[in-house]
Amino acid sequence: VQLQASGGGVVQAGGSLRLSCAASGRVFSINVMGWYRQAPGKQRELVARITNTGSSDYAASVKDRFTISRDNAKNMVYLHMTGLKSDDTAVYYCNLYQPYDDDGAKEYWGQGTQVTVSS
Repeated sequence: VQLQASGGGVVQAGGSLRLSCAASGRVFSINVMGWYRQAPGKQRELVARITNTGSSDYAASVKDRFTISRDNAKNMVYLHMTGLKSDDTAVYYCNLYQPYDDDGAKEYWGQGTQVTVSS
């Protein structure tokens, strides 16, 4: 499985960005796709995730500002970010969790895309 993320960049505080991630390879229909982020000097943290049935959850810090969505037919996941703050500056990683992968549950990571919010 390969994950290719795109859409990062530099945006002013209060602005918006949309991240996209395409999964390819041996992608099963039952999975969870999500976004994590890692700021300099901090641990990687969950931003948002969504199941193949559309159930989603968010980090408290982004709820009501970010929206995660997916296109199952295209194996794509999106993160629409609005009201961006300097605290949102981080490298954003796409994640795919497949509970019924070959030989059991597996997790995959994309290469990361930088989001920088300038004040």
